[in-house]
Amino acid sequence: MNNRPRFESRELELLRILSRRLELPLKEENQYLFLQKGFEGELHFDRELQNFPDSFIILNDLLLESSNTHFQIDTLLIAGSTLFVFEVKNYEGDYCIENERWYSLPSKIEIKNPLLQLQRCETLLRALLKELGFHLPIKSHLIFINPGFQLYQAPLNIPAVFPPQLKRFLEKLKNTPNVTTSRNMKLAEQLNARCLKENPYMRKPEYNYTQLRKGVPCDSCSSFLTPLTQGYLTCGECGLKEKADTAIIRCVNEYKVLFPDRKITTKTIVDWCGGAFSEKTVRRVLSRKYIIQGHGKYSYYTEQQN
Repeated sequence: MNNRPRFESRELELLRILSRRLELPLKEENQYLFLQKGFEGELHFDRELQNFPDSFIILNDLLLESSNTHFQIDTLLIAGSTLFVFEVKNYEGDYCIENERWYSLPSKIEIKNPLLQLQRCETLLRALLKELGFHLPIKSHLIFINPGFQLYQAPLNIPAVFPPQLKRFLEKLKNTPNVTTSRNMKLAEQLNARCLKENPYMRKPEYNYTQLRKGVPCDSCSSFLTPLTQGYLTCGECGLKEKADTAIIRCVNEYKVLFPDRKITTKTIVDWCGGAFSEKTVRRVLSRKYIIQGHGKYSYYTEQQN
């Protein structure tokens, strides 16, 4: 039972959209690739868990706070009387441990020790559980999801699951006797309720509207789509075809992420889409999806309330 699905982090979404419309500085480009690779690893792990019995409660991407400190759990599994914390790592290549320090090989560049991150997460979660009135054992594991990962000189007792062990580990976990209890459901509800919507420490690069390329980027390869033909836009690179209405809504959503404080107007979206659509077409699409506010040249669109 997946009580909390996984979505792109706001930071990853922002960097992904920006990467299509300007050349990111090297630092932001590396951060984007790092976040994207991590997200792909988490999705891979989600697929491995999708055949688990409904009696298991799975919570993804929990951004929580305990003792005035924020921490994030990639995947939390509630099974019976035990909480399983999984920190998913999509590392690729060779790594080693020396004197409790982690290094990437062959350059032997020191990286953050993921075990310390896991231990910190477990400590803060235990404090939060106590605050909520729950006293359950926690079992934490690093999940190395990438088959191209190799770790040398790892201690035998390291709380990690390596790629060749993953299926065996999950099969054993899946067959653990488990019954969903009202206590577990209550805990899941309280953790969901305590989850922060946005990371307060999210790094946001500087950008402005003028420097961003206007047009409709391909949703597959990020090239820009060619002008409208018979209601469709076409990518000259990968051949993807997209309906005009779908492309307009996608571009509006990207605009809202980049400029959440700006009003959505017909002229703005026409310009944002690089003139690929007429004002009449954009107005028709916006009128169906959003609520119009104001009149004439002062009108703008807002989200429909559910």
